[in-house]
Amino acid sequence: PRTALLFLSPKDLYTAPDSCEGRCEEPYSEEDECHCDAECESRYSCCEDYYVHCRPEGFSSSRDAITDEELLHVSEQLYGADHNKARPNDIAINPQYRAAPDETGDQEDHSPEPLYAYVNEKLFSKPTYASFIRLLDNYQRATGREEEVTAEELREQDNFLKEVMKTELMKKLFTFLHKKNRYSSEQEFLTDLKEMWFGLYSRSDGEKDSSGFEHVFSGEIKKGKVSGFHNWIRFYLLEKQGLVNYFSHNFDGPWDTYPDVLGLQFSWDGFYKEVGSAFIGCSPEFEFGVYTLCFIARPGRACHLSLGGHSVSIQTYTWPKSTYSHGKRYIATAYVVSP
Repeated sequence: PRTALLFLSPKDLYTAPDSCEGRCEEPYSEEDECHCDAECESRYSCCEDYYVHCRPEGFSSSRDAITDEELLHVSEQLYGADHNKARPNDIAINPQYRAAPDETGDQEDHSPEPLYAYVNEKLFSKPTYASFIRLLDNYQRATGREEEVTAEELREQDNFLKEVMKTELMKKLFTFLHKKNRYSSEQEFLTDLKEMWFGLYSRSDGEKDSSGFEHVFSGEIKKGKVSGFHNWIRFYLLEKQGLVNYFSHNFDGPWDTYPDVLGLQFSWDGFYKEVGSAFIGCSPEFEFGVYTLCFIARPGRACHLSLGGHSVSIQTYTWPKSTYSHGKRYIATAYVVSP
């Protein structure tokens, strides 16, 4: 009998070199950009979407993929649920000098006044703020120095997670990720949040000296420069102590309410930050939730959201050199992109 000829479109034959779609269990070849075989986890060479396409359990079908439209919709939901954010009269900022793109590396203090003219510190007694602020003194800011985590610090992490999970914002985020088969229970989500954000890894010399939370919210010093540090509360508290000196801003978001977005130039104890973008006036759970959403939905890529009708993008990066529970990646960084 004649063999039926199968006509395949080029699309069926082509698979993207940086994707595992249609490549699960493909034999290892060192020429490939990234890999999709069972051993790729131990080699740290899996493609970014390996867990989406090839992981035996959990989500794999296209209906569980998070679309760009869904990201716009769920981010508006989170924005609307940020009940703990600053009200317009809770904060007065004084942005002063606006740096041109070619001036952000100047390390010149163009703004004689502090950035924060006023903050209503009653905000800080709200449970999510209070538990967040308690975490900020838990870190050695120099990379290469091992973090010693005490029992009290572990309790502070748990307490912060417990408080944020009580909020409508984080409940909405869990509901969305649950529908997308990322997590089967709130407890599973909580356990993963703790590892993803607070799990320790090494940024230098093999010492467990860093975590996503430390880098993003508290800030680190690496090779003589400020690394991470994208949080307005941390900035305000250090500026008030005279430890942060505001130099200029290179971007001011389109908002006339909070959370606003600023790209900042500043010095922290003499160490410089060329562009430290931050949401100003949001609650800790808003930033924590939005960064988590983007890290899960678009790891290592720009994640396009809508907040109060305005477009905003979050960039996250995964930490490639170490993993936890079945090859999941830690957060290396997450920040709002200032154009």
